[in-house]
Amino acid sequence: MIDAIHRIRRFNRAVTTEVGALDTSFLGRGRPLGAARVLNAIGHGMGDVGALRDYLDLDSGLVSRLLRKLETEGMIQTVPHPDDARRRVAQLTPAGQAEFAAYETLSNDRARALLARHPRPQALLDAMDVIASALGQDRILLTETDPRGADAAHCLRAYYGELARRFDQGFDVNLSRDPEATDMLRPRGVFLVALSDGLPVGCVGLKGTGAPTAEIKRLWVSPAARGLKLATRLMTRAEDIARELGIDRLRLDTNSALPEAAALYRNTGWTEIPRFNDDPYPDLFFEKWL
Repeated sequence: MIDAIHRIRRFNRAVTTEVGALDTSFLGRGRPLGAARVLNAIGHGMGDVGALRDYLDLDSGLVSRLLRKLETEGMIQTVPHPDDARRRVAQLTPAGQAEFAAYETLSNDRARALLARHPRPQALLDAMDVIASALGQDRILLTETDPRGADAAHCLRAYYGELARRFDQGFDVNLSRDPEATDMLRPRGVFLVALSDGLPVGCVGLKGTGAPTAEIKRLWVSPAARGLKLATRLMTRAEDIARELGIDRLRLDTNSALPEAAALYRNTGWTEIPRFNDDPYPDLFFEKWL
């Protein structure tokens, strides 16, 4: 019988081969993967050297050597941080910008080719999302964002689609008590999105009115990130922000077709209460004093 360890190591070998981790000239551009990853991160706005080191999970000595190499090649320049002269910021030169664009094109083409040669590309993507979320779970960031922005819209579309599949009567957001965006922006409330290396994988809204009672809305976690305690993190952060805003009681509603949601609320100090709104979809109602 092939055991789990064997399967994981097979996967690791397949990935290192596919991404060219052992190549001395990654994607044929004359430098190994490590230097290319640093160039890519800088091109995507990760210029602060300390943040770059943390993002790539590399020791400071290796990052310094890679930056010096790229600087010698004329790909980057390092300058003092505008707010703290003790910190350094790496910036792409014009040559570096051209090299970054070339890497982006080649990497995108390689990704398209991989999907094109697989008989079930969506299943492949879903598997990759699960693996990336699991490997990067300690680096998932909770960020405050505008509920009308692109990341929020991505999460909400997925959330509404899941409700439509799981509710016997389907789900039409136009029939639901959809909160106004301004109710989920400071100082009334907040909208949180969980980002896994830039990909939105979860969200939750805190809908406020300026009163001491507010609602939790639109808690969703991507199937690829479930089981990682992300829903608990989102709820905890929303409760912390509610306290910051002077809110002392939270309410929420859900549907019994989502038993995992009801279980989460019961296990984290929420109390079931009578119906408090006329939304046609929920049949379970909770509150929590902060």
